Amino acid sequence: MTKILFSILFLFSIVSYSQDFSLSGKIIDATTKEPLEASTIYAESLKDSTLVSYTISDQKGAFELEGETGLKEVNVIFSYNGYKPLVMNVSLKKNVNLGQVQLEEMAEELEGVLIVGDRVPITIKKDTLEFNADSFKTKPDASVEDVLKKLPGVEVDSDGKITVNGKEVDQVLVNGQVFFSNDPKVATKSLPKDIIDKIQISDTKTKEQEFSGEAGDGESKTINLTIKEDKNKGYLGRLAAGYGTDERYQVNALLNYFNNKKRLSFIGSSNNINNSGFSFDEIYDMVGNTSGGYSGAQESGLINNFGNGITTSSNLGASYANSEKGVYEIDANYFFGYSDSYNDQKTSRENILPDSRYFTENESNFDGSTNSNRGAANIEYDVDKTLRVTVQPSLSVNRTNSINRNSTVSMDETGDLINTNDRTTVNDGFQRNFSNRMGIMKKLDTIGKLISFSFSNDNSQNRSTSNLNSTREVFGDDPSVEEVNQLSDINNRRNSYELEARYRHPLTTKLFLDVGYEYKNDQRDNAKDVMDYDEDSNGYTQFNESLSSDFNFGNIQQSPFIGLRHNGDKLNLRVNASYVLTDLKNEDFLQGTSFSNSYKNLLFRSRIRYTMGKNRRLYLRYNSGLSIPSVNQLQPVPNVNNPLNVVIGNPNLLPSVNHGVDLNYSNYNWKERSGVFIYTGLDIQKDKVSAISTTDENFLRTTRYTNIDGNYRGYGGIGFSKQIKKDSLFTLKFNLRPRLNYGRQVSFTNGVELKAKTFDVSPFFSTTYNYKELLEIEPGYGITFNNTKYNLDNIEDIEYTSQNASLRLTSFWPNNLIWGNDLRYTYNGNVGPGYKKDALFWNMSLGLQLMQDKGTLKVLAYDLLDQNINTRRTTGEDFIQDYQGTVLQQYFMASFTYKFDQFGGKKPNTGSRGRRYYN
Repeated sequence: MTKILFSILFLFSIVSYSQDFSLSGKIIDATTKEPLEASTIYAESLKDSTLVSYTISDQKGAFELEGETGLKEVNVIFSYNGYKPLVMNVSLKKNVNLGQVQLEEMAEELEGVLIVGDRVPITIKKDTLEFNADSFKTKPDASVEDVLKKLPGVEVDSDGKITVNGKEVDQVLVNGQVFFSNDPKVATKSLPKDIIDKIQISDTKTKEQEFSGEAGDGESKTINLTIKEDKNKGYLGRLAAGYGTDERYQVNALLNYFNNKKRLSFIGSSNNINNSGFSFDEIYDMVGNTSGGYSGAQESGLINNFGNGITTSSNLGASYANSEKGVYEIDANYFFGYSDSYNDQKTSRENILPDSRYFTENESNFDGSTNSNRGAANIEYDVDKTLRVTVQPSLSVNRTNSINRNSTVSMDETGDLINTNDRTTVNDGFQRNFSNRMGIMKKLDTIGKLISFSFSNDNSQNRSTSNLNSTREVFGDDPSVEEVNQLSDINNRRNSYELEARYRHPLTTKLFLDVGYEYKNDQRDNAKDVMDYDEDSNGYTQFNESLSSDFNFGNIQQSPFIGLRHNGDKLNLRVNASYVLTDLKNEDFLQGTSFSNSYKNLLFRSRIRYTMGKNRRLYLRYNSGLSIPSVNQLQPVPNVNNPLNVVIGNPNLLPSVNHGVDLNYSNYNWKERSGVFIYTGLDIQKDKVSAISTTDENFLRTTRYTNIDGNYRGYGGIGFSKQIKKDSLFTLKFNLRPRLNYGRQVSFTNGVELKAKTFDVSPFFSTTYNYKELLEIEPGYGITFNNTKYNLDNIEDIEYTSQNASLRLTSFWPNNLIWGNDLRYTYNGNVGPGYKKDALFWNMSLGLQLMQDKGTLKVLAYDLLDQNINTRRTTGEDFIQDYQGTVLQQYFMASFTYKFDQFGGKKPNTGSRGRRYYN
C-alpha cells in the first residue's frame, strides 16, 4: 500500500514540471470578416498527431487555447463547419497571440464528396455537439462507455447512467437507429470504441420534432454513435464464459452484423450473479450486483424478475434495423427472458400513533420465477418529403409464479406481545400486453405549417390464482385466533385508447399557434372470486362475497388545447393550456351498485429555454398534471392479503392535481475545461390520495383513502466538473455534486392529522486520474444527512447519517496484464440492533490479454473481505423502518472472453484535402 501511495504522489507531482502555454486570437470569415462563433481550435504533436489541447471560439470569434505539455512545437488546426480547415505550425511560448485567423468557405462539391479535417476532436453543429472518438485516448479494447467518461461535460456513474451537463441521456442510437432497446447501457457497454467514428450529442426529440426539424425540449439528451466507414460492413462478436466457487457462473454472447444502414444483432446470456449480462469489460464485468437487489432492465426487455435478492437469469434476444434516407426506417427486436429469484429479508418498524407507538418485527422468505417474451418495432415511412407515417407496436407475454412466507410480531412500548401473524401466499400469474401507436404527420408548407394525427391503444390482461393461508393470533385481555385459508381467482382486463389531432399554424417565421383535441377512453374490468376452504368438502367451495368483487371502471377524458411556441435563436418558448373534462364511472356488478363523477380542470404547461451563446442555457418549466385514483384505491372491497392491515378503497376519491416548477442553468467553459449545472424545483400536490389508518387496541390496522392537501416536495443541487490534461501524459477529472431534498407528507392516524417534514443534504465528490494508458484511479465519497420532524410533541424527531466511499484502481501495466480493484465502504447510521451498520466491499480482478488481444483470461475475487450487506433505514409520515435483505456472498471465478470481428467496408478518407498549411 505504501508503494501505491508513493506512486500516486509522484504522478501528481509531475504537474509542477509541465510547461504552460497559451495561444490566443480571433477567427473570422476571410470574405465577410465576420467572426466565426463555435470554431474548433486544437493542437496536435508533430510526431504522431496526438491531441494536446483544444477549445471553442466565443461569440466574437475569440479563442484562447491553453494547456500543459513538454513539446516545444505543435500543429494548431482551425476548423469550422462548411469552411476549409487551416493548419499552423506554432512554437510554444508562455503567451502567443496569433492575431486574426481567416478561414475560407468551402467551394460547393459533388454530392457525397466531403472535405473536412480528419481529426477534429469536437465540432458544434447547430444543436449537436460532435466528438471524434479517436481523439480521446483510452485503454486497448475500450468500450463506448470508456470513451464517454473521457468526454468533457459527460458523466457515467457506477450503474452506467449517463448525464451531459446534468441532463440524463435517455437513449443511445447507432447510425441514427435504436440498438436493441431504449436502454442506453446495451450499446455503451457492449460496443467497442474502436469501431466508433463520431459521438453526437443532442437534445432528445419527439417524433413530431424530428419530422418538423425543430429543436428538442432540452429536458434529456440523445447520443448517436456513427460507425467508421471501414467498420460499417462486416460482423463483430463477443463470447465470454466464467465459472467459480459456490457454483457461480456466467455466459455471454453478442453478435452484430453491419452493412451500411442495415444491422442485425443477437444477444444471449445466462448467470446466477445478478448480472444483466450484456457487458464485456475485461476487468469489471462478471461481478454481479453489489447491493444484492437486481432490478434487471425491463425497459430493454432483457429480463423480467422480482427485483430483490439473488437472481438466476437467462436471456435471448435479436434486433434488426434498416433504413433508406427519405423513404423508410425500421427497427425491431425480440427478447426471451427467464429468471428465478429468492430473497430472505427482515424489517424492524416503529409505528407512530398520536398518543403512543408500537413495534413490528417481520421476517419473510420469497422465491419466485418468471419467463417473458417481448417483441417491439418502430416503423417510419415517408410517402414523400411532406408526409410521414409511423407505427410502433409492442407485445409482451409473461408467466410468473411465486411463494412468499411471512412471520410478523407486534409489541407495545414495554415490549409486551400484542399480536402475531404467520402467512403463506402462493401466486401463479399470466400477463399479456399489446400496445401500439400510429401517427400521420403532414407538412402543409415550408415555413412550419403542419397537421398530425395519432392513435394509440393499450390492451392488457392480468390473470392470477392466489392461495392465502394465514393464522393471526391476538393476545391480551380478549385473546383470539383467526385462521384464513382462501383461494382467489383474479382476472383483470384493461382496454385503453387515445386519439389526438393537432394543427400548427405559423404566425410569423418564429411564432407558431398550436390547436388540437385529445380523447382518451380507459376501460378496466376487475373480477376477483374469493373461495374459502371448506373442511367438509375438503376443497375451496365456499364463496366469500364480502371479499369478492366484479368491477368495471371507466375513465373518459376529453381535452381541447391551445398553445403558442416561439422558436428563436436564443429564446425558445412554449405555453400550452388544456381544458380537461373527465368522466369516471364505476359499476359493481356483484353488489349491484354504481357511481359516477365528472370533473373539469384547466391545466397549463409552459417551458422557457434561453440560450446564452453555444455553451450556456437557462431552463424554466411549469407543469400542471392530473392523476386519476387507481382501481384499488377506489374499490370499497376489503383487501386482507395482510391480516394485520386491511385495506379498503374509497369510491368518492377526487383526481389529484400536481403543480410542478423547476429551474436549471448549465454552462460549459471550454477554456477552463469546466462545467456547471444548477437546478431547483418544487412540486405541490392538491387533493393527493393519501392513507387514513385506524389502529385498534390490539394494533390491528384498517387503511382507507381520502384526498388531502398540504403535500409538497422540493429539491435542488449543483453539479460541477473540471478536467485537467497534460498532452498524452495524464488526465485529471473531478466532479462535485451536492444536492438537497425537502418535503412534507400529510396523513391521518386514528383521526389525528400527522405531518412529517423531511430534509436531507447529500454532498458527493469524485475524481478520475489517468496516467497515460497505464493507470486509472477513481476515488469518490458521499454523505447524506437525513432529518424528519413531526408536528406532534410526543413524537421525537429523527436524525441519521449514511456515508458511501469508493475507490476503483485499475492498472494496465505491464503489457497485456490488467489488474483491477473496486472498493466500496457503506455506513448506515442509527439502524437498530441486529442490523449491521457498515461494511467494506472489495472486488479484485486480474486479467491477461492473449491471442493478439482477442482473448482475455481473468480471475475474479468477489467480496474479498466477505462483508457485503444490504441494509437501509427509511422514514415516513407515521413510521421508521430498518431493512436487511439477501445479498450475493463471496465467490471466486475464472473466466475467458474472446472477441472476433471482420470488416470489409470502405476505407476512411485519411487525407488532408481541403486543409491549408501555414508555417
